[in-house]
Amino acid sequence: MVNRKTALVTGGSRGIGRAIVELLAAQGYRVMFTYLENRAGADEVVSAVISAGGLAQAVQADAAETGTAPTVVRAVIDAWGRLDVLVNNAGTHLPGVTIADTPVAEWDRIIRTNLYGPFHLVQAVLPHMREQGEGNIVNVSSNVTQRFPAGYGAYTVSKSALDTMTRILSKEEGPNGIRVNAVAPGPIRTDMLAEALDGLDSDKARAFTASVPLRRAGEPAEIAQAIAFLVSDAASYMTGQVVYVNGGGPGG
Repeated sequence: MVNRKTALVTGGSRGIGRAIVELLAAQGYRVMFTYLENRAGADEVVSAVISAGGLAQAVQADAAETGTAPTVVRAVIDAWGRLDVLVNNAGTHLPGVTIADTPVAEWDRIIRTNLYGPFHLVQAVLPHMREQGEGNIVNVSSNVTQRFPAGYGAYTVSKSALDTMTRILSKEEGPNGIRVNAVAPGPIRTDMLAEALDGLDSDKARAFTASVPLRRAGEPAEIAQAIAFLVSDAASYMTGQVVYVNGGGPGG
């Protein structure tokens, strides 16, 4: 049977977000995704999905801006009439900077993108999901919520708060048929990981990867597969969970 469900994915023009868009589209979802500045990358993702027989549309939006969430959600509803899945993937960081040295503007940017962005989108999608009597929300967290690494204060605070919001929201919306979970990636081969490792000397960078029990960084597709599982009927009794996809967890 053809899957006529729809999904909204934030930050879908590259890395983990692109992998999520492409996998959900391959599974039959009609996918709307946001991008911040990478229009060329977004167009490439749309072309790749269409070439593979799927359906995707891209919309420019800044997750940190309060007023964008209702507009993006309305774009999905106007295009396809319903919204079944929200994946809050867009995120940002400031690697290697202590809390004491974090500029206030940077702290604000990270919290607004990583925490307030998902908050505003959740508020925008819930009326539609409640009306449908079902829905899935997946927040992309991070393995830092287990490690609490020095030099990642704002990022870790934002993701820890996102985990808390995930758990509370699952209890509030479960009676409405809406499941809410999070996926917490470990080191994944993305631009964000490359930026983080650039701040380390080569020996420390190798030691960080070697500290993962599986002895490698993960691939974006491995995160996408976990998210696809969580929004599927196979996970119909899972809600309020933070699922760590981290190769066993880096120790550094």
